Amino acid sequence: MPVWLAPATVTLLATLVGLDAAQPWRDELATWSAATRGLTGLFRLAGTIDAAAGPYYLLMHAWLAAAGDSVAALRLPSALAMAAAAGLTAVLGQRLWDARVGTLAGLLFAVLPGTSRYGQEARPYALASALAVLSTLLLVDALRRPARRRWVGYAAATTALGLTHLVALTLLAAHAVAALTTTGGVPDGSATADGDGRGDGSGGKRTSPRPGRAVRCWLVALVPVVVAVVPVALVARGQRARQLDWVDAARPGDLAALAGGVAQSSVVGGVLVGLAALGAARAGRRGLLPLSGVLAPVLLLFLAGSVVPLWVPRYLVFVVPFGCLLAGAALASARLPAALAVVVLTGLLGLPDQAALRRTHEWPRSATVDYRAVAEIVASGQRPGDAVVYSPRDSWLFLDLGLRYHLDGRTPRDALLVEGQERRGDLWAAECDRPTGCLTGAERVWLVLAGRRSDPLAAVPGTKGDALRDSFTVTQVWPRPGITLALLTRRG
Repeated sequence: MPVWLAPATVTLLATLVGLDAAQPWRDELATWSAATRGLTGLFRLAGTIDAAAGPYYLLMHAWLAAAGDSVAALRLPSALAMAAAAGLTAVLGQRLWDARVGTLAGLLFAVLPGTSRYGQEARPYALASALAVLSTLLLVDALRRPARRRWVGYAAATTALGLTHLVALTLLAAHAVAALTTTGGVPDGSATADGDGRGDGSGGKRTSPRPGRAVRCWLVALVPVVVAVVPVALVARGQRARQLDWVDAARPGDLAALAGGVAQSSVVGGVLVGLAALGAARAGRRGLLPLSGVLAPVLLLFLAGSVVPLWVPRYLVFVVPFGCLLAGAALASARLPAALAVVVLTGLLGLPDQAALRRTHEWPRSATVDYRAVAEIVASGQRPGDAVVYSPRDSWLFLDLGLRYHLDGRTPRDALLVEGQERRGDLWAAECDRPTGCLTGAERVWLVLAGRRSDPLAAVPGTKGDALRDSFTVTQVWPRPGITLALLTRRG
């Protein structure tokens, strides 16, 4: 049986269970908004605020055009990508050690709550994880058996990685270590590329390039990566202040919390770190590549994040497979039944988090924003001529996108809208600066507010709030998790 089959299958099953149970959260709503625009609007968005995610949005644009925009359709590419990441992790483990290490590493990756969490999210992290392992696997093959086609494959995978997730290119620091040691961290006598650990399938001896030649080949392979990624990175750099205005500077405590963040469980994250540390201590030279694949991106992003706002734990999800490889090396030293028992126990420890992430994708889990419940109330109670007003309109909660997604074209008239997101090339719409005039003709207004509000009209600031308070009275209020919905009727 191929070494990738069991890990990929278990991962796919884990991510497909409850794939559409949790409603899309704000980041997924941004993906939906971007991917359902026309190409002109999509490129305009990339030029104003979200260049880093532009290639991913373009991919999702093509996918949603074919598959539709249901919750399951939005997330299926990520589920497939996570399954690929698990299978590729197993293959890489076989290359670096043997089939047992690869299988155990892939299965451990499959049962992590974080694998399900990011395999059930319409964002680029699952795809970046798969491409990170693929790129590393192709590098190992190119270093062990140099050939032009292998370096071309590595260049293509690494370019795709950078276009999918700019932060994932910190993995190149680990690849540099592999190139400088000429064998990709693979000592002579380790398993090779034929899939069963018995030989490289070439009928001859494996050849390793001289150190200088390996580095030169690696640098040449990075040329197309630089050509493709640098323009995107330069545009994204200019957007950083607006895109990441909610991110704080990295602090030492953030490193301690990272494992629990990417594993989506503090307990499971602790188990993974413990096993990975044990595997790194025992692996010696074999563990150099996966160890640097974890440490280099984490440390680079932490150092950068202490200077500029960049430290977001989910940006480092792509290092988890490399941690699982080290953990698999530790587990492989035990008898197979005992090793599998540890994998199963790790999965059982993560079950509460597995259940929680299928209720909501928000963090903490108590911070649910129930767009769907609000949309259902509006759908059942709206009348012809109704209008809707959002407060605040420019927040990261994307109140308007959440209502539009769940109402599927049945949203009441957006009374204050003067320029939509697609036309603006933005994630937020523009509202009229004279709300009283824009509300003329509206007899009933659905007011959607962020958070719990006992007095909805008092919670709306500025001229928008003045216009609503002067002309409308509250008829009914529906407090829902993270949102308050109020029905306003015009004063007689």
